[in-house]
Amino acid sequence: MKQVLVFLLTLFSTGVAVGQGPILQISNGRIEGTTNKTGDIRIFKGIPFAAPPVGNLRWKAPQPVANWSDVKKCVAFGPSPMQAKPAPFLYWSSEFLIPAEPISEDCLYLNVWTGAKSATEKRPVLVYIYGGGFRSGGAACPIYDGEAMAKKGVVLVNINYRVGVFGFLAHPELTQESGYHASGNYALLDMIAALQWVQKNIAAFGGDPGNVTIAGQSAGAFAVNFLTASPLAKGLFHRAIAESGGSFLTSPLRPRLTLQDAEQQGIEFSKKLGAHSLGELRTRSAEEIQAANGGLSAPIVDGYLLPEGIYEIYAKGRQNDVPLLMGWNGDDKVMGAPVKAAVFKEQAIRRFGERADAYLAVYPARTEEEAALSQGYSNRDEVFGVQVYTWAKMQHQTGQSPVFLYNFTRNVPAHNPQTRFGAFHTGEVPYAYNNLHTVDRPWEAVDRKIAEVMSSYWVNFAKTGNPNGKNLPSWLAYRSDTELVQGIDKTIANRPLPNREQLAFWEQYYGKP
Repeated sequence: MKQVLVFLLTLFSTGVAVGQGPILQISNGRIEGTTNKTGDIRIFKGIPFAAPPVGNLRWKAPQPVANWSDVKKCVAFGPSPMQAKPAPFLYWSSEFLIPAEPISEDCLYLNVWTGAKSATEKRPVLVYIYGGGFRSGGAACPIYDGEAMAKKGVVLVNINYRVGVFGFLAHPELTQESGYHASGNYALLDMIAALQWVQKNIAAFGGDPGNVTIAGQSAGAFAVNFLTASPLAKGLFHRAIAESGGSFLTSPLRPRLTLQDAEQQGIEFSKKLGAHSLGELRTRSAEEIQAANGGLSAPIVDGYLLPEGIYEIYAKGRQNDVPLLMGWNGDDKVMGAPVKAAVFKEQAIRRFGERADAYLAVYPARTEEEAALSQGYSNRDEVFGVQVYTWAKMQHQTGQSPVFLYNFTRNVPAHNPQTRFGAFHTGEVPYAYNNLHTVDRPWEAVDRKIAEVMSSYWVNFAKTGNPNGKNLPSWLAYRSDTELVQGIDKTIANRPLPNREQLAFWEQYYGKP
């Protein structure tokens, strides 16, 4: 064992070269990476953490990687998961959306940035999970670059996972063959496999497998929520960060599907493709599957990865009880163009019935401008705000670990009115990971200051479970009696929970799931 450790230390510190980059020994073989321009960060891209989920492995839990004997070059991002060809839309320019080419089913790769000089440093590890509605995304998007965070002392890992129907299809035949009496949720199983890889390998990069933080935004934050509730993920991470996402309250936008519901969708999807068996379905090309539209594209309560609903798991205190840092944005919404005020009022009456007056009191529509704003705020509060808020409350009630809650309201600078979307969904990510330089925006000095503070909060939290640190504005943990959040804008400080009346409406409307 001592000889192996000396070998790893030698490889890491000397950068023994087959090509031009540093070489490391990991569990499956040796890998060669690169360094950044200043030479202080080692970067390893496209490391396989599971076997390619293709052929007979399509719609199966991730399987082990085959070992290799030569040095594997890990200098470029692996393929991004199979998805529709991404293109900028709504609030998001290419930096937020464009994953690496090619796009392929063979997508289970991860990337590591580390500033550690030896395998004994035990730096905190931050594992990032991208968003994209569980239908799109990839670890190679520029805003997820890990160099800046590695410079601040963490080992940053970001991962790919299967999306869309490739990540979630359930079917009775899949359930029967699985060995665990469930199907679907392959994307979440991919994340668990990546976390298992981290436990086994991250020490070679100077990381501490006993100090792992999972983090994600949008669908990535929903995934973090599922992982905090899953017994399969227990012990694989020690803190969690969720930006704009959670899945506590069931809604028309987020229905709770059982395994049986999902299996029926899988049957209908198979019929649509003219496949009469699972074997036939697996013979269809990835392009045919992607083009078919249908099948499940979201996590389910499958009785295995998620034994019951997240709300119930937290209510019983059965969650993976770790410190949480989470929040949402001032203009956190995912919606198209607003409808006219009269139509908005009619929709409210049809949907909420006797509660319509209470809804329109907190989301008024007395003018067209007011109606447009209310529609955005309603979408923000229902999809993101009340989910994150409920998560914080439930953890505070039944958990022992603290919650640090934020609200990001900095209007992201824009070149023109057409790209001025305020504190939009995903707008905080370049700040949180100190990656403003990856996005084409007219940044101001205050933006660089916010990015420095936010990324320091995130790093401190990964190190200790508490975002506070020297020369940073004090951030108080969430308490149900005070309900303070950390406001992040030109001024960063504790402030009262925003939009309390609107959040109260959704709480009363949904009640307990």
